[in-house]
Amino acid sequence: MKVLAISGGTKNGGNDAMCKEALKGAKNQGAEIEFIRLLDLDIKPCTGCTACVQSILNGRGNMCVLKDDFNWLLDKIYDADGIIYSIPIFEKGPSGSFRTIMDRFGPRMGRAHQVIANELFKQGKGKPVDPRFLKDKVISFMAVGGSEWCTSVQCDFGIHALTPMWKIINNEVFSWSLGIAADDKKIARANEIGVNIAKAAADIEHAEYKGEAGICPHCHSRNFYITGENTKAICCLCGIEGHVAIVDNQVKFEFNDEQLKHAHDTMEGQFIHADDIRRNTAKAMEKLKSDEFKKRVAEYKEFITASMPEK
Repeated sequence: MKVLAISGGTKNGGNDAMCKEALKGAKNQGAEIEFIRLLDLDIKPCTGCTACVQSILNGRGNMCVLKDDFNWLLDKIYDADGIIYSIPIFEKGPSGSFRTIMDRFGPRMGRAHQVIANELFKQGKGKPVDPRFLKDKVISFMAVGGSEWCTSVQCDFGIHALTPMWKIINNEVFSWSLGIAADDKKIARANEIGVNIAKAAADIEHAEYKGEAGICPHCHSRNFYITGENTKAICCLCGIEGHVAIVDNQVKFEFNDEQLKHAHDTMEGQFIHADDIRRNTAKAMEKLKSDEFKKRVAEYKEFITASMPEK
């Protein structure tokens, strides 16, 4: 059993401390441990070229055209049974380094896409899928913030986990934490999170969420898009559509069980999304072949060029 902790903070800062304390807890449960700091790596932002998803759907694997440290990190992540992130809160959300990891994961590492690629290989079409990509994994998140503003960070963490369909054990925000390494209570909680992930990694099949219940009874999110259509709301994390209600002076999110088939963190929901991508990509590629499109691109190229700094 191996637990990997990933810090998004500065060297020897608060996020490093939280990761290392969590690893202490995991190690005491018998886990092999490893620590990585994102700022030590060269990971380029996703360009949105879609080459990875196109290669998946055409049976050519899940290639990325960018050459950097991401594949090294990916290998470390998929060698582990449990992952812990400690990420600083920037502008009411996770740091840019974490967002870059999120972008590089999806859609390349989407679980449904791995299943599709594996089925294509079984049919003699394309490359085999790394078997590690199809295995279940557990993950915990710690967000370290300097104030107590409400943020989108827990929802963003959940989005990262739903792409490969990893099971979240803890997803917590530590507010007022500029000196978190000196806060005995928060350090103790990090240790407990490490214990939780190690126990979950040892028995992934029966692992359970250990955080606060949240509002969405399916994914525990507290972030919702309020549509303005009476009480209709959409969970910003799992995408389930339902209604907000007040029951016994408590906010409740209620939905029909049929919605679970469309949830973004279920295999059925991911297959629906993958099929949507396939159909829309095919339509888009047809449009890109038209003379009208080629003429429009040529006009844009002639209209103006991008400003560049002098070197």
